[in-house]
Amino acid sequence: MPKTIALLTGGGDCPGLNAVIRAATRRSLDRGHRVVGVLQGWRGLVEGRYTPLEMGSISGLLPRGGTILRTSRTNPFKQEGGVDAVRRNLEQFDALIAIGGEDTLGVANRLHAEFGAPIVGVPKTIDNDLSGTDATFGFDTAVQIGTDAIDRLHTTAESHNRVMVVEVMGRHAGWIAMHSGLAGGADVILIPEFPLTVERTAQLVQRRHGRGKDFSIVVVSEGWPLTHEEGASRDLTTQTAELDAFGHVRLGGIGQQLADHLERITGFETRVTTLGHVQRGGTPTAYDRVLATRYGLLAADLVDGGQHGTMAALRGTEVVPVPLAEGVRELKTVPREFYALAEAFFG
Repeated sequence: MPKTIALLTGGGDCPGLNAVIRAATRRSLDRGHRVVGVLQGWRGLVEGRYTPLEMGSISGLLPRGGTILRTSRTNPFKQEGGVDAVRRNLEQFDALIAIGGEDTLGVANRLHAEFGAPIVGVPKTIDNDLSGTDATFGFDTAVQIGTDAIDRLHTTAESHNRVMVVEVMGRHAGWIAMHSGLAGGADVILIPEFPLTVERTAQLVQRRHGRGKDFSIVVVSEGWPLTHEEGASRDLTTQTAELDAFGHVRLGGIGQQLADHLERITGFETRVTTLGHVQRGGTPTAYDRVLATRYGLLAADLVDGGQHGTMAALRGTEVVPVPLAEGVRELKTVPREFYALAEAFFG
């Protein structure tokens, strides 16, 4: 029996979102279902803003970055009447495919758990910090961009005998810093999970220079807390104290603060490069295109089979359904043994 299926993308944009939309729409249309795109994430379901998705709508989407459905960081549970509006608007659809990270899927899980909303999730975040899945699409692209930047910075760092600090994304988890730092041959990697102090970082840079290496590359996650030996103070560097709809501050600036400290302590000329939103914009890698496509196809299959309250997930090499609650149960952080791999090359 034909169904009407809605799709939305929420949270930060991410390479591969359009590939999910393309795959889920194509599979559903081929089965005779009607597909509708919800504009600007949960805001669109609160306000009732939609656009039809047809074969022409998804043509040429595979290599395209961003999301044709647009996005927002709207939390209907924080808006007066927001949940009631979402529940009312969902009644016109047989199911919803929600594509997003911990915040977007957290809302989806609550709607399903508390009200039985017919929702299937697709995990999306360049931070790779969602539990329940081995990998999220967008992460590989972010890592590749970070690695390319580090490779380029090596030459200018060596030419000028400088310390180069590279700030990458990663609010709570240091997966991007770890993978791009390891791949790019960084000399120190600083992540939220295991915050080395500023002084210890300076010692590692000095040790490297003492071994005849006149330049260093330091990769730091945006969520690394500025930590000192004296008093072990740990402060997040923020652009603004204002919170978004999910209670997050806007991070940014830790790279410059770290660079200032390193130059003061070591006396070595230090420069900073902040990759920022470059990491999640533009064309997705081949890996992310394939993973996003697999997620989109499975999400459509789960909707077709009435398996609501589930999420597409990568387990090993297989894409399988897992409970949506499992996907948002906790953040997936870098384990100690993985960080030890990077430490072998510090200094």
